[in-house]
Amino acid sequence: MTHHRAIALLFAVHGVVGGSLYSSLPWLQGHFGLSAGTLGLVLLCQPIGAFVAMPTAARVAHRIGERRATGLLIALWVLLLPVPVLAPGKAWLYPAFAVFGMLAGMSDVVMNGQGVSIERRLGRSIISGLHGLWCTGSLIAGGLGILAARLDIDPRLRLLVVAAVLLPLAALGTRGLPADAPRGLAQAGPAPRRFAVPGRAVLLIGVLGFCGAFVEGATGSWSGVYLTRVADAGPALAAAGFTLFNLAMALTRLSGDRAVQRFGAVAVVRAGASAAVIGGLLVVTSPDAWVCVLGLALIGAGIALNVPLVFSAASRVSATPGEGVAGVATLTYAASLVSPPVVGWIAGGLSYPAAFLLITAFAVAMLPLAGRLRPTPAPAQAPPVAAHTPDDLVACVPDGR
Repeated sequence: MTHHRAIALLFAVHGVVGGSLYSSLPWLQGHFGLSAGTLGLVLLCQPIGAFVAMPTAARVAHRIGERRATGLLIALWVLLLPVPVLAPGKAWLYPAFAVFGMLAGMSDVVMNGQGVSIERRLGRSIISGLHGLWCTGSLIAGGLGILAARLDIDPRLRLLVVAAVLLPLAALGTRGLPADAPRGLAQAGPAPRRFAVPGRAVLLIGVLGFCGAFVEGATGSWSGVYLTRVADAGPALAAAGFTLFNLAMALTRLSGDRAVQRFGAVAVVRAGASAAVIGGLLVVTSPDAWVCVLGLALIGAGIALNVPLVFSAASRVSATPGEGVAGVATLTYAASLVSPPVVGWIAGGLSYPAAFLLITAFAVAMLPLAGRLRPTPAPAQAPPVAAHTPDDLVACVPDGR
């Protein structure tokens, strides 16, 4: 198995794990008798756990080796998949989701670090496609969850089976990754800090990632509610709006590497931000539900490449690639943490269109911030890259999840 196929398999596995658990949330809520507010608090534990643990991921990878860290963290995350639905009581859900988030975030960082390194070796963009496979895995898992619910298959059995299937696939993907350097040589290079707080260069790139992740998280969380409350859409159309938003994002990521290779990261992100702005304005100004659905699809396609290219750029300006990825990932998770409640507060205090106008404003902010993706001189430890044009060079550098 080539390195590219190995990391692609791991991205897909990672997506399936998240999609499998989240498709089980309705059962989880009913089984434990959780109110909407209590379920929200339980779900909040996952991004908090990820936010706390992600800055330490680069250090872990340095200590035990990148391939070993990737395999270990993803395997632990797969094994934890059935734990929430097997919890003996609702109080156990809080630590279960917190640990789930910690392993999700740390495995996300080291997996993206591997993708970054492999992309650099290949000398061409692959990170967008990797993120597309992650989205595809999540969508497939969600679809299987819906099918299992219709067939009345117990989610506890389903998640145990999913974990049993994914564990050997994760091991297969890990074996195909580039081998770690001998321990003494691996530790001879610069060690990431124990808790990697983003430096100025990473922080500036991370602001762009924060904007894109805010748009993604807020739109995904509130699209169905908006269609129902503002556009008078029925349940089926509201679900279709959410699905098309995610599908547009997945398809754009799967095809994005070619666009990045041809036009460069800055142009691609600016074009995407423009599409997201148009989509946001359609949602805010149109009373027609189908026009709103089209707007949501434009938003999904428009912000799809933001996070992968931000991860790529951050890996080039940090002391170590893993540290840059960890710093940006922390900021994007922070956006995912704050965007749903912020939009909810604005929707409740002003209106739903005002809330989506804020989402659109974050897409507007991506236009000037996209300039942070312009190539910078490679760090000293980076291998030499074959001659490319400036825009092409952006496309050939590593990305994120």
